[in-house]
Amino acid sequence: MSLSTSHAALLLPRGLASPAPRLCVLAPSPPLLGFASAARGLATPLRAVAPADQREVGLEVGAQGNSGRPLRVGLVCGGPSAERGISLNSARSVLDHIQGEDLVVSCYFIDSAMNAFAISPAQLYSNTPSDFDFKLESLALGFQSLSDFADHLATNVDIVFPVIHGKFGEDGGIQEFLEKANVPFVGTPSKECQHAFDKHSASLELDKQGFLTVPNFLVEKDKLDKPELEGWFQAINLSKDNGKVIVKPTKAGSSIGVVVAYGVNDAAQKAEQIISEGIDDKVIIEVFLEGGTEFTAIVVDVGTANNSEPVVLLPTEVELQDSSNSEAKEDTIFNYRRKYLPTQQVVYHTPPRFPAEVIDCIREGVSILFRRLGLHDFARIDGWFLPSPVTSLPSAENSGKFGITKYGVVLFTDINLISGMEQTSFLFQQASAVGFSHSRILRTVVQHACLRFSSLAPCINAWTALSRKLQSSKQAEAIYKGTSGQKVFVIFGGDTSERQVSLMSGTNVWLNLQGFDDLDVTPCLIAPANGYFSSHDQDFSDISREVWTLPYSLVLRHTTEEVHAACVEAAEPERVEITSRLREQVMNELGPALNKHDWFSGFDISYEQPVKYSLEQWINHVKEAGAVVFIAVHGGIGEDGTIQTMLESAGVPYTGPGPIASKTCMDKAATSLAVEHLTSYGVRTIPKDLRATEEVLNSSLVDIWNELKAKLQTETVCVKPARDGCSTGVARLCCPKDLEVYSNALRRKFQRLPANCLSRAHGVIEMPVPPPESLIFEPFVETDEIIISKKLENGSARHLVWKGENDWLEITVGVVGKRGEMHSLNPSITVKESGDILSLEEKFQGGTGINLTPPPVTIMSEDALQRCKKSIEIMANTLGLEGFSRIDAFVNVRSGEVLLIEVNTVPGMTPSTVLIHQALAEEPPVYPHRFFRTLLDLAFERSSRASD
Repeated sequence: MSLSTSHAALLLPRGLASPAPRLCVLAPSPPLLGFASAARGLATPLRAVAPADQREVGLEVGAQGNSGRPLRVGLVCGGPSAERGISLNSARSVLDHIQGEDLVVSCYFIDSAMNAFAISPAQLYSNTPSDFDFKLESLALGFQSLSDFADHLATNVDIVFPVIHGKFGEDGGIQEFLEKANVPFVGTPSKECQHAFDKHSASLELDKQGFLTVPNFLVEKDKLDKPELEGWFQAINLSKDNGKVIVKPTKAGSSIGVVVAYGVNDAAQKAEQIISEGIDDKVIIEVFLEGGTEFTAIVVDVGTANNSEPVVLLPTEVELQDSSNSEAKEDTIFNYRRKYLPTQQVVYHTPPRFPAEVIDCIREGVSILFRRLGLHDFARIDGWFLPSPVTSLPSAENSGKFGITKYGVVLFTDINLISGMEQTSFLFQQASAVGFSHSRILRTVVQHACLRFSSLAPCINAWTALSRKLQSSKQAEAIYKGTSGQKVFVIFGGDTSERQVSLMSGTNVWLNLQGFDDLDVTPCLIAPANGYFSSHDQDFSDISREVWTLPYSLVLRHTTEEVHAACVEAAEPERVEITSRLREQVMNELGPALNKHDWFSGFDISYEQPVKYSLEQWINHVKEAGAVVFIAVHGGIGEDGTIQTMLESAGVPYTGPGPIASKTCMDKAATSLAVEHLTSYGVRTIPKDLRATEEVLNSSLVDIWNELKAKLQTETVCVKPARDGCSTGVARLCCPKDLEVYSNALRRKFQRLPANCLSRAHGVIEMPVPPPESLIFEPFVETDEIIISKKLENGSARHLVWKGENDWLEITVGVVGKRGEMHSLNPSITVKESGDILSLEEKFQGGTGINLTPPPVTIMSEDALQRCKKSIEIMANTLGLEGFSRIDAFVNVRSGEVLLIEVNTVPGMTPSTVLIHQALAEEPPVYPHRFFRTLLDLAFERSSRASD
């Protein structure tokens, strides 16, 4: 991906003219309406079908009466808190895994101003609410008031699944709203939410219920008493000058606003800052539990309508590893970034590496709390295990409180009423460890919630009848076919700086393909043969690789390092014994209770061990299985043609372009050379200066800078690795000093450049490790700035601000189809909210970024758009692309002329990637499961053609 540009003027460098065409150019193909012509081949029965308009479907099935009809679920996300981006990610995951022929989902969004909207399911695949909330009034069905919204829910859904984190979601707000409207919902009632979500009141209740608690001090808005705070420090034996504490809002989740403080003054200042920033009007200051280990546990209720029977799943230990680069002191806590973005400084262990007695204590305590706090359906409870005494805590031995073991003390700290439900969240990590797939655990929660509402008895009976009928039909079909399904291996990971994005892409592809009954899908991690940590400073081009086939639960991690470590840990005999015993214990608690319910159809995840192969052995294994490989390895051998060549030699079908096109597109200079003759077809290329990294590191940087300015005829230079993607190592250089900073980072093998270390303001720049063999220098192309305006005080809606001072904007566009018949999807224009600076991780992690798909007609005319798509198709066909790829370019919004940046043959496939947006913009919309299945079918088609 290029360096994203958002500036007021476009100064196109001179010398962009290309020579006349030298070879025949393949003509663009007719549009693949809904990818119809690309998806021929295998039959594709699907468990999770997402209709184009869920609300209309919900109304239609409701008119059929209750006899054997689908259950109608209203999924409500968004909300006014800073967690609304996480809420959107959770809602998308819930939709992916509960939607089906027997369960129809309608989607609703509440914006930051508490306005309610019925939205298309497609909107859940946006990066962030900011991606669409500025156009909600024209995009969605708005309700005049929350009262009108309640009336709509009461008549159009059977039960509401609130997926709003933080304010209004977990504090009892939406629950009270639904209770007053007599609308059934999943989760805990409003009164109990209010007590459990507020960290201070929850602490008081825990103490009242006989649990050990962490000493804390409450700070309310405009009521900070510093002498009283000093007295609290003294009472718990903390130094008033540098005693270490945690400062956090009483009513906020996702670790938002949580910071470390040292001493009274620092704690007071940070508490007042949290309040002044509007995060919360009450803050608690807690003792920092030095030497302790944080854990979290999911609990689900499997009892009957009137009898709670909570069962705690396998808890997760959160291991925070020491920082190796002298980060700030706040880095010692499990903060928002560590919780949701890939980082090598946090590792999860499910179950914890605690003594068995401690794990039993955690599970017992969570179960007791669930009952005593009056929680319903499911929750997540966090706490700490302290293996040694803490002087600031009351003497545990003499307290008579719950949580004392011979190995240390267990404390519970946070009650999460609506746990995060992103693809790799704790809910799914722990559920998969005891036999639940994503779909099965979510449906179990929804089905249990229905039991509590007598009015839903006819609905749940009708739903159960339909579900059984569909299940019997599928079983009969499977028996008739006599097959367990076509084997598919999804491979991801690798050893480049793009490996964490690859893990997110591969996980998303694997989970989406899981929904097809005729596929048997296995996730696979490719890694350095001697592990990530031992090979950190090696040249990855000189080492061998290993491939692990992964059991379901081991995929659900944030980093490739963590997945690899979990594989190694899972093979340890002692660990295998402990995990097996605990898994059996939990399943023995779950099974008998769930089997009492007609709707429960059993566990659907078996316990398996990861299996390690060399890359060559794995390819032989794939060949013997008659499988197809879905390649989700970004960069390195995943995109340079290496894996493609090996698979092709073995006769194994795979997704994406072949070896020659992959190798060409991996090299940005070679890509430009391959299409530089297409000027008359509306395709232009940017002048490039290709230099060996070693030359740059060992030459006069001032001389190099002057040479670049003269050759490229530009004052500002864009530098990028010749063969890396995902914005790795892409930077804007404005002077020799910038080149020196960049070169020094390469020489010292920095993993990233800190924000604003170059002369122009910028965000964190992820760097390739090890350094690339060669670098490309280009003129820096400045484009028009498009900004989403802030909402004005007079109530004016947010809108696009584009001055149109020049005609060039940056786009990214997916191409799909057979070789020579590639179809261009609608391009996406990336815009920004003023002041946002995104890192590599945040660009690809759901919850950030704004994309306009397709470009608004106010910016780009329909004629220019069609000319742009035609040029993109000509370029794709000339390069020999097939299957799917993504092309990044600048486009002239008046003429549709395209200025190529780069081609990605294994593009990002994360849950909110722009390729998903573009597929959903097709007519009819192509949902993610169908999109990935189309790519798989194209691989089969190519293989079939090759064998004919």
